[in-house]
Amino acid sequence: MSDSESNGGRPGALLEARVPGDKSISHRALLFAALADGVSHLKGLLVGEDCQSTASVLRSLGVDIPPLEVSSSTLGDGVTRVRGVSFSGLQTKTLGSSPPLLDCGNSGTTARLLLGILAGAGVGAVLTGDASLRSRPMRRVTGPLAEMGARFQEHGEPDRLPIEVRSSAGGLSDGRFRLPVASAQVKSALLLAGLLSGKRVEVIEPLRSRDHTERMLTAMGMDLEEGPAPGGGWRVVLPAFAGSLDPLVLDVPGDPSSAAFIAALAALGGAGEGVRIQHVGLNPTRIGAFRVLQRMGASVTLTPNTDSDGVRQGSEPVGEVTVVPASLKGTRIAGEEIPSLIDELPLLAIVAARAQGVTQIRDAGELRVKESDRIAVMAQNLRRVGIRVDEHPDGMDIFGSPGTRLLGTVSSEGDHRIAMAFGILRALPGNQIEVRNSEVAQVSYPGFWSHLESLGQGASARPTRPAAAAEPGDVIHPPIITLDGPAGSGKSTTARAVAARLGIPHLDSGALYRAVTLRLLEDGRAEELWPELTREELDTWDIRFVSATQGLEIRIHGLDPGDRLRGADVTAKVSAVAALSVVRDWLLSAQREAAQQGGIVADGRDMGTVVFPHAHLKVFMEADLEARARRRLLEVADGDEAGLEPSKVSEEAVRMGARDDADRQRTVAPLRPAPDALHLDTTTLSFEAQVERVVEWARRSHPALKPTQ
Repeated sequence: MSDSESNGGRPGALLEARVPGDKSISHRALLFAALADGVSHLKGLLVGEDCQSTASVLRSLGVDIPPLEVSSSTLGDGVTRVRGVSFSGLQTKTLGSSPPLLDCGNSGTTARLLLGILAGAGVGAVLTGDASLRSRPMRRVTGPLAEMGARFQEHGEPDRLPIEVRSSAGGLSDGRFRLPVASAQVKSALLLAGLLSGKRVEVIEPLRSRDHTERMLTAMGMDLEEGPAPGGGWRVVLPAFAGSLDPLVLDVPGDPSSAAFIAALAALGGAGEGVRIQHVGLNPTRIGAFRVLQRMGASVTLTPNTDSDGVRQGSEPVGEVTVVPASLKGTRIAGEEIPSLIDELPLLAIVAARAQGVTQIRDAGELRVKESDRIAVMAQNLRRVGIRVDEHPDGMDIFGSPGTRLLGTVSSEGDHRIAMAFGILRALPGNQIEVRNSEVAQVSYPGFWSHLESLGQGASARPTRPAAAAEPGDVIHPPIITLDGPAGSGKSTTARAVAARLGIPHLDSGALYRAVTLRLLEDGRAEELWPELTREELDTWDIRFVSATQGLEIRIHGLDPGDRLRGADVTAKVSAVAALSVVRDWLLSAQREAAQQGGIVADGRDMGTVVFPHAHLKVFMEADLEARARRRLLEVADGDEAGLEPSKVSEEAVRMGARDDADRQRTVAPLRPAPDALHLDTTTLSFEAQVERVVEWARRSHPALKPTQ
């Protein structure tokens, strides 16, 4: 398929959009302009936090860089003038005998490219960053640089920042490297070290990584050699160079990684009739995500500009991306295409969640050492909103659920790509998703959330059919009904009675936590070691629900635990086990698997918000404190009201109120109603009345529950 073709679709009134400047190019533009001989003119720089870190570090090295400010369009389209200091002009201010400290913030590109620059220039300094950056590996850069003669000292954990760059007495030597993994950052660091030290550098990668460094150096007067390597892979050669870099005149294209998010939103129907994204970088090493979207059935058209000045663009091709909604299917993403879309894999996982069938991602182990372990975090978050994911060391399998309403709370873990990916899922009609720490999107896409909201207005008028309204050809999933609420609201007894009335099983979620607790106690494991439990270990315990004559029953390795599940020792410790996030996440699959056996009625505190966010009916039961306290005391007294003194009711109400507050404030599955839950106040309702109310709602929610005529 050519770039000017698409997978079909007839664009109507398309929304017009632009995205911020390319992050990778903006970093390099600032760094290379600082090394140039003369004044560079840089237009449209990304002004996100990572590029601010690069500018800040260069100022500490004596480079005059004006403040990077967001323009009125929020896309940073003003011109930044950088007066370069050439190869020998970098300098630091030393305080006493300590080397200067350069803070790279959260930017891996800043840190890794600076390691090459400082080593090549012979400038000593200590590079550090925030907690996330200090957790990422650096020997992939310092190792080959050391082979050229560079000297480093690690001041923290091995292979991690802070790292001191020390001047080398004899300077650097020529270098020839065959990298084990394609990495534009490692390649660029080596080329920059050779550039500043006047040495020849040859880099061979197993696959071709993004080539912004090569293109920009060529535009600034360098003569590089590149092409297929003998024996396989991709080869780049920087000759020994004794001159200087010409100033750079550059209009930074829109970031294709950022454009991919808008493209995915449009392909999934979240931007009205579609979107046209202007002035996007179409570098062949960066458009893999668009190719995958096309392969999944998306109507994506890439139209290069034919009148752009390649030199003035830093030799970067620029064009337009047009996307209209389409039905998507799963695919396999692996092998040689991974380097061209490594940053977009979290987004493609989101697209896969709304596509028909299974999408496989492989050969992407590099995702585990990004701003977060993106494989683990994406898998965990997708499960939280109701998507099945099988995690692998180098990727994942995502089981698409295009017709399911997704609800839940996810955490970005401080990773901008993950926050933005789930922002796309949240913006789709019908979904209710909360993204924690969403402001981290500012790292690469200033104004992302407001831009998303403005595009979404085009989809807000699109009609959506209620999930319960079945039409010919629809897949009707088993009915799932959730009853949540505080202690004493009557949810457990009501859930059992509703299940019996409807003829579907009642799911006792507490039994699962009791089963895990029982295993821990019988294994004799010390309680302080319980937080060390892993998903892999829990998988070996084979704890699950099975269908039996009395409904769903717990089995551990196929055996019925019997009365041991309700023993006093288990009861005393089950709350501690339920608070373990790894246990809660692992048990999600067991509960969801049970629901697919024929539907369920489930009760708890997070059934509708976390466990079954796509339930057909969600009920949040509540009652005033005094009524709940009386019910709890009556349970203990076997229904004898004679000994129910007002003072005891008041004391119990105080205890229950304190527990409510704690449940609402806990970080893991807090007590709160789902946004689309129906509220049922049981304060004055009889037991029979509340059961009847839920049964009535349930029959309205699912065609299989409607009474036979």
